[in-house]
Amino acid sequence: MQSWSLWGGTGEPFSSTRKWKIHAQDTKTLSTEIYEVDFVILCLGRLSGLPNIPEFPPNKGPQAFHGKVIHSMEYAAMDYESAAKFIKGKKITVVGFQKSAMEIAMECAVANGVENPCTVLYRTENWAVPDYFPWGVSLGNLCLNRFSELLVHKPGEGFLLSLLATVLSPVRWCFSKFVETDIRRRLPLAKFGMVPKQSFFEHINSCLISTIPEKFYDKVEEGSIRLKKAPSFSFCKDGVVIDGNEAAPIETDLVILATGFRGDKKLKDIFASQTFKDCIFGTPKAAIPLYRECIHPWIPQLAVIGFSESASNLFTSEMRCRWLAELLDGKFKLPVIKEMERDVEKWDAYWKQYSGGYYRRACIAVIHIWYNDQLCKDMGLNPRRKKGFFAELFEPYGPMDYVAS
Repeated sequence: MQSWSLWGGTGEPFSSTRKWKIHAQDTKTLSTEIYEVDFVILCLGRLSGLPNIPEFPPNKGPQAFHGKVIHSMEYAAMDYESAAKFIKGKKITVVGFQKSAMEIAMECAVANGVENPCTVLYRTENWAVPDYFPWGVSLGNLCLNRFSELLVHKPGEGFLLSLLATVLSPVRWCFSKFVETDIRRRLPLAKFGMVPKQSFFEHINSCLISTIPEKFYDKVEEGSIRLKKAPSFSFCKDGVVIDGNEAAPIETDLVILATGFRGDKKLKDIFASQTFKDCIFGTPKAAIPLYRECIHPWIPQLAVIGFSESASNLFTSEMRCRWLAELLDGKFKLPVIKEMERDVEKWDAYWKQYSGGYYRRACIAVIHIWYNDQLCKDMGLNPRRKKGFFAELFEPYGPMDYVAS
C-alpha cells in the first residue's frame, strides 16, 4: 500500500488478482458462508446498529440500579401498543436531548402525566426548531442555497470565493441571529434555562438541528416533563445521580438512553484485517479520511455510502450512489492518492473551523450544493441546475434539481 501512487496501485475500481472475502453468518442457524467479490460497498450508516452506551465508574453503572435500562434503539423497535404498555405507570428518565430523546419524552409525558413525570437529562442545550420557517421565511432560502454558501469558506475554494466569504461573514452572523430570535420568540427557552451557548449556525454546521415535538414545552410547563442539566451522571440503587449534585437521586423505574450510536466502531469492526481497522480512521484528531465522503484513498475496491451527514441524508446518499455507479462504469477516474489526501485535509479543516467539537460528524449540510458540484464535475455533468441567475443564487437545491442529466 505504501508504494501506491494510484488507488489500489492501478487507479482502477476492479482488479483481476485481488478480491474481498466476505464472511456472512446467518443469525438464525449460525451457519457461515464465504463470498469472494470484486468490490464492496458499505452502506452501514452511523445512526443505527451499535448503540452508544456511556461509560461509568466501577459500581456506578446500570448494574447498581434495581430498575431497567435500555437504549432508544430497543424502544424504537417496539410496536406502538407494546411501547405504550411498556412505559405506562413508570417513573422514566430519558438521557439525551436530540430528536429521539425529545420524542420519547413526549410519549412518556402523554402516557403518565404529572403523576409520573418524565425526567430528561441533557448535557448541552441545542437549537431545536418549531418548524423550518423562522419569521415566515423558509430555512432553505436562508441556509441551503448558493448565496448562503458564499458566506462560508469552502474546501478547495479559490481566492475570490475566500475573499467573498470573509467580507460577507457579518451576513452569516445576521442569518444565524435571525433564526435564533424566532426560536426564542416561539419557545420559552430562557424561562427553563435552555438557551444554547453555541450559535444556530454552528449547530446546523454540525447537523445537530432537529424539529422539537409540538407542545413539548407545554409538557415542561405543566410538569409532566422535567429538564435537568447533567454533564455526567451515574446510577444508584433507586435511580440516577447527577454527578456533583448534592441533591437526592432521581427516583426512576426505567432509564432510556437516547445517547446515539457508535457508527465509527461499527465501521471499524466490520474488517477482519487489523491493517484496515487501523487505516479506515486515519488519525484520531481528524474526521474519517474519505475522498468525496465515499472512497478511502488507501483501501482499494471499497466504497462507503451514508457515513457523513447532511440536511437530507437520503438525498446525499443518492448522489453518492450515482457518483459511485459512474466510477464503477469507468466514466471517470480517481485522482492520485496524494491529491485525494489533500482534498480530504481541506474538508477536515472546514469541519474543524465551523463545527467546533462536533467536526467528526462530517456534516455537509451548509455546503451540500458545493459538495454536489464536485460530484457533478467528476461525472461530467453541469453543476448549475437552475434556470436563471437569481434562481441559481437564491433558490434552495433539492433532489429534483439533479434528476435530469
